[in-house]
Amino acid sequence: QVKLVESGGGLVQPGGSLRLTCAASGSTARIYVMRWYRQAPGKERELVASITKPGSNTNYDDSVKGRFTITADNAKNTCYLQMNSLEPEDTAKYYCYAEARLYGTDTFYWGQGTQVTVSS
Repeated sequence: QVKLVESGGGLVQPGGSLRLTCAASGSTARIYVMRWYRQAPGKERELVASITKPGSNTNYDDSVKGRFTITADNAKNTCYLQMNSLEPEDTAKYYCYAEARLYGTDTFYWGQGTQVTVSS
């Protein structure tokens, strides 16, 4: 099993920055990809960024390219999302997601989410 706990959300003014943290525990050595998703009220959950383990190949949604950066610290079993130049449209609950291969089966896990509000 894998447990994911997000932190770092909050209220920030447009143009500001936040860094989200996703701490993984459990069978972390089996994780091969981690992602950040977000969901705004009344909208579907959308993929923001992903990073593979190992290799640290990254991908971003077009709406955040150049503003957000996903990284992973394998020694700390932690994934980060650095968010710069935040816009009101970035307001959403952000969720950490991980996929792991356990007992020959690909299994996915979600964190509980952390709220990000961008407003003046």
